[in-house]
Amino acid sequence: MDAPAAPGYATGSLADVLPDLCAALGVPAGPGESGRLGLSAARRGVVVLVDGLGAAQLARRLGHAPWLRAQASRTRTLPAGFPATTATSMGTFGTGLPSGTHGMLGYEVLVPGEDRVFNELSWEDGPVPEQWQPRRTWFERAETEGLEVARIGAAYFDGSGLTRAALRGGGFVAAERLADRVDLALRAVRSAPRSLVYLYWGEVDKLGHVHGPESFEWTEELESVDRELARLAAGLPADASLTVTADHGMVRCPHATRVDLADEPGLREGVRHLGGEPRATYVYCRPGAAADVAAAWSARLGERAWVRTREEAVAEGWFGPVLPGHLPRIGDVVVAARGDLAVMDSARMRPQLLALVGMHGGLEAEELDVPLVHVPARVA
Repeated sequence: MDAPAAPGYATGSLADVLPDLCAALGVPAGPGESGRLGLSAARRGVVVLVDGLGAAQLARRLGHAPWLRAQASRTRTLPAGFPATTATSMGTFGTGLPSGTHGMLGYEVLVPGEDRVFNELSWEDGPVPEQWQPRRTWFERAETEGLEVARIGAAYFDGSGLTRAALRGGGFVAAERLADRVDLALRAVRSAPRSLVYLYWGEVDKLGHVHGPESFEWTEELESVDRELARLAAGLPADASLTVTADHGMVRCPHATRVDLADEPGLREGVRHLGGEPRATYVYCRPGAAADVAAAWSARLGERAWVRTREEAVAEGWFGPVLPGHLPRIGDVVVAARGDLAVMDSARMRPQLLALVGMHGGLEAEELDVPLVHVPARVA
């Protein structure tokens, strides 16, 4: 089978957005930590992350997003990194590091030494976030350098495990409606002569999961996001830049094309735990079983997935540089879905998850690539 193209971490990815923005705002960066994206200098900056706004989906629906369409000359495409999923991408975004280095390696991952899997998105019964991901975030670094740092999102994110692990630093301000979050962002960016404001919006992702990417509902939400981005850009001080990006794209996965592990006893032989998610499955194997498990999954899925042992996936650069202590968090076998495949398990997955039609996590451009829009400050 052909080898997938590994994310281009060395030439610019989601990991570079916050380091480059912070450097442009005057936050010192170490050698090699910034400069790949060439973001323009500013006194103040606002960065918006629209969950699930993949570059490919946006390109096909730009007719519904006049403000984003007008920024074409200021827009590029970046890989989010693998796995292309929110928990991992938030770690990548917040720390400026690829997943193998920051260690937030998937939707569901093994806790080494405890022989159990936990969910990095909900963080229910998870380890201490600051110990699981101890690297300083760029929000912490910006705050240390005297910038007023504000993070804006839903109230339930304040103090959550994922937030503490990936996005800690500065103050948190809660609002539910996007318009209210934009109002708060404008207020926060004006509150100090040097400021960094982060705004998160998750409805595009939710609607993509439920109705499919580029559905009527998804497109209608894109129109709403575009209007609010235009209002945000128009209201910024002259010395403030605006950066817009996303954490992953999405693939429509019809129920008829799925593989259900509940009906596949041959794929459960030698398996200790299952983790990851439907398009980036981690298979944690019984001792000595990894090679046989990889062979069984490869034979069953064929050209519908890239099946690799952990060592092969690491060697091919899927995760960027992987710290030794993070290796056990990755499945002994890693399965990256191709096309519209989703690997489900109706025996253990909640009905709400089984009902979703939009999926992500893998190495296809549809889910891996995200837009980066950078509107420079009018006065540096």
